Amino acid sequence: MYDDELEILKTALDTLTDGPSGLPRLDGGHDWERIRRVLVDTARRMHDNYPYHHPLYAGQMLKPPHPVARLAYALSLWVNPNNHALDGGRASSAMEKSVVKRLAAMYGWQDCLGHLTGGGTMANLEALWVAGRLHPGKTILASEQAHYTHARISEVLGLAFEPVATTADGRMDLTALDRRLAAGDVGTVVATMGTTGLGAVDPLPGILELAERHGTRVHADAAYGGYFGLCATLTAEPRAAFDRMAGVESIVVDPHKHGLQPYGCGSVLFRDPAVGRFYKHGSPYTYFSSTELHLGEISLECSRPGAAAVALWATLELLPLDAGGEFSRMLDACLEAARDMHASLAGSPHFAPVHDPELDIVVYAAVRDSFSEASAAARRIFESAADRDLHLALIELPATMAGTALPDAEADAESLTCLRSVLMKPEHANSIPEIVRILHDCADDVAGSP
Repeated sequence: MYDDELEILKTALDTLTDGPSGLPRLDGGHDWERIRRVLVDTARRMHDNYPYHHPLYAGQMLKPPHPVARLAYALSLWVNPNNHALDGGRASSAMEKSVVKRLAAMYGWQDCLGHLTGGGTMANLEALWVAGRLHPGKTILASEQAHYTHARISEVLGLAFEPVATTADGRMDLTALDRRLAAGDVGTVVATMGTTGLGAVDPLPGILELAERHGTRVHADAAYGGYFGLCATLTAEPRAAFDRMAGVESIVVDPHKHGLQPYGCGSVLFRDPAVGRFYKHGSPYTYFSSTELHLGEISLECSRPGAAAVALWATLELLPLDAGGEFSRMLDACLEAARDMHASLAGSPHFAPVHDPELDIVVYAAVRDSFSEASAAARRIFESAADRDLHLALIELPATMAGTALPDAEADAESLTCLRSVLMKPEHANSIPEIVRILHDCADDVAGSP
């Protein structure tokens, strides 16, 4: 399986080393036999992992990188560029600027400021840092189902943070948001374009309308869902939300989630390039080789792997971000998988889906007579499925949100533990029958066990 990749990598490395240098050849003096032994031992230790690449892994948000991304990342390590300053990564810095423009164009932005980051947490930190600089002392709002890092980042930055209630489907409650905005002292509202728990998309058109009325900024945390705007098969409400992405002030999207990239590769984009003034700093020993913009001049991070930019650039050369193109069809396959799984479980005597999937996450409860029994059954099915090489996730939801899936069950607990499947591999589209079969076998075993 790796022969083709290794042959391609060798060809690319030959091309890389054939570049003109005019420098004397260096002998590294490495003990290759010792290196071989250590690397083989490393490979053995890596056996202690879940099969993240396989469609029977449907647990956390772990998507294997595309071969072109994996190979380009490896190729770049022979140079090991640092995209902080241009003299640390000239070629890879140019690639980073190119991919940032392509990401921004996906949202209808032509001239913006942005760069790659180590992931969504750092990207959101930068977005909220700029929010705090623009509106010092004002509160950050995000929904109760937003990623937990927003509250933590706000604390790190010394910004006030408040959660906004959600509706039963896990999306920000516009009535609650309007009421909080009317009370004043809010600087930025975070709209989550795909919650990591439920895959719910906040109602961005309504959020933008309320933000404009109350004089508030909007930041879109699209770390997980940011690519789905390219899809042809989104339902009406998420479609309307993604169509309004150009109206926000900043966007975070993680190419290492749905963008087929190795970890870590996130990104932050700002609609107004003028926010770059907040990053301004001096570094006479770093920014001396070029009068062009150094990426370290618009980033809170200093050293950053140029390899991430190289891998993403190569991927976008192979799979452009075109609606209806090969890449977007991969995302549509993930949506199809989620809908097929939801439909299969909706008629099951063992499981009850919590809500219709908006993206590619399906959350479902075990059917029992009470919430506490359903939670216990979900945990046992989770373990039984892992024994059959089907790897899922668990999620704890408020009973007010998940209880609608079990309308006849006794509400004897304030929360409900549900099973959660993230179907973010295109291969999941053809694997749903097998996944559902295993789930039913596990449910039968759990029901029959003492």
